[in-house]
Parts: sequence; structure tokens; C-alpha cells
Amino acid sequence: MSVSYSVSGMSCGHCESAVSKEISNLPGVTGITVDAETGLLTIDSDAPLDEAAVRAAVDEAGYELVGRA
Repeated sequence: MSVSYSVSGMSCGHCESAVSKEISNLPGVTGITVDAETGLLTIDSDAPLDEAAVRAAVDEAGYELVGRA
């Protein structure tokens, strides 16, 4: 399954890498696409992810999860 979120505060490739690194630590994640220009984070997973866990991972990377896109 694939879910997209809006993330604020990203502006470059480093931002994309930081978010990808934290999201990749979540169990069940099979793919990640991050676009700093649009603020879009898309996560592919083999089961539904807990949005609170996604929010915590984005926070850990230093950015803010705005909500589902």
C-alpha cells in the first residue's frame, strides 16, 4: 500500500535524505519517495503504518508532518 503525506520545512536533498533515513526505520516500509520541492512524502509499505509513528519519524528528522496529502 502507498500513502502520501505533506511535510513542511524541507528545502534540499539533505532534507530528503534525513526524512528517508528516519522513515526507513519504521517496520513494514518497502519504499520511500521524498520531494523537498513539493513537500511530498510517499511511503510504500506491506501493511498500514501508524500515523503517529510516521509523525514521530519526521519530527526526529527535524521536520513537521502536516497531514495526508
